[in-house]
Amino acid sequence: MAQLQTAPTHQTQDMNHGQVECINPATEEVISRYDCQSQTDAEAVVDTAHNAFLTWRDTSIEARSKIIDSMGQIITQNKNEIAAMITEQMGKPIEQAKSEVDLCIAICEYTQKHGPAFLQAEHREANAGKGTIVYQPLGVILAMQPWNFPLYQVIRYSIPNILAGNTTVLKHSELCWGTAAKIAEMYTAAGLPEGVFNVVYVNNEIADALVEHKHIKGVTLTGSAEAGKIVAKKAGAHLKKTVLELGGSDPYIILDDANIKSAIAACVNGRINNGGQTCVAAKRFIVSESIFDDFKNKFVQAMENVSYGDPTNVDNQMGPMSSKAGREKLHNQVEESISQGAKCLVGGKIPNKTGYYYPATVLENAKPGMPAYDDELFGPVAVLFKVKNDQEAIKLANDHRYGLGGGVFSENISRAKQVAEQIETGMVNINGYALAQPNMPFGGVKESGYGREHGGFGIREFVNIKSIVVCD
Repeated sequence: MAQLQTAPTHQTQDMNHGQVECINPATEEVISRYDCQSQTDAEAVVDTAHNAFLTWRDTSIEARSKIIDSMGQIITQNKNEIAAMITEQMGKPIEQAKSEVDLCIAICEYTQKHGPAFLQAEHREANAGKGTIVYQPLGVILAMQPWNFPLYQVIRYSIPNILAGNTTVLKHSELCWGTAAKIAEMYTAAGLPEGVFNVVYVNNEIADALVEHKHIKGVTLTGSAEAGKIVAKKAGAHLKKTVLELGGSDPYIILDDANIKSAIAACVNGRINNGGQTCVAAKRFIVSESIFDDFKNKFVQAMENVSYGDPTNVDNQMGPMSSKAGREKLHNQVEESISQGAKCLVGGKIPNKTGYYYPATVLENAKPGMPAYDDELFGPVAVLFKVKNDQEAIKLANDHRYGLGGGVFSENISRAKQVAEQIETGMVNINGYALAQPNMPFGGVKESGYGREHGGFGIREFVNIKSIVVCD
């Protein structure tokens, strides 16, 4: 039965601002309903975060680090509950949801152990005397996060910012407001002072308006390129820094000396993980012509064998897509591409069953002007391309507005690295598929955004790097 949730407010709402329904995409049943907050309510949350910052910024890095360590332990204790919540809210297979929780635990552990070093003052000789570089928090960071990794997206940005001494206000995807509330609850249990981590239950328009609030000092967003442009323009008008992690159409290049068996296993996993609803998923497969037919036949067969269904059943490789609207958009992109000349080798049909399911699908013959060539296919749809040589592969890989991740497969690591260095993306995997890693920077270029998270880089995104010189 659906439950009515009243979003926490700092004052009585002065009007009805609507209600959000959270739907289980596997059953199409309403999980819960939330009353939305007003802009006045949300602005009061920002004020609370600012007041908390005035104290939190003076809290020692050691004390902040201990709270992050506690947060990792509490996430560990709540692992099964969180994983079940993720699966119910957005349809991720339960084992993948548990892996998401494990990644968040690792982020807490890495940040607690290595993060403080990125905030220590540095001393340098200066022409006029002795110089010191200090890293000081900016204030309240507004975050807008999506539904595809409900826990990870929030932990990824909030842990380093909390360690840096910032406070934050989160606007999570409406699909995952339950997870947002759970994260806030866990932060409190970890000992984080009131007001350091905050959640607003508002629509996108109100969230965008908060960018202009005088106490918001920076904005981080994970979402579409279109959303990123809106936020960047609004933040830029007020000279506020942004970190944008946007879409991707990651090219995976399979060179003529690749191990085809291992390449296919990695490419299938990279395309169907999380139902293909991952910005850094493998999406475009660029294959040397000498092995193209062999790769295509085996890849299509492997995609045809991908099982999908109830995400709580560990035998299913994919659950449903997160929403009916998301599935419709993907299917329309597939059908439009086919109508313009692309060929569907497997899949491409909406199944007649309850839940927002979509089968693993493979297209070829995609050309510029088609959605399968120009756009991001945010679901389990792979696109195959044949190329003559390495340079043609690199040119095709770079012929896209996105530049998030990518991959190269070759038995010659030196050759693979040379190709990888020429791919215009923020990340490249060689001979495998890997998601985010706590000790490696994560982010893209071109319309995939800018700024970096993980590996210590995220800790310095929203700090004042201040030079202090003692003159002789």
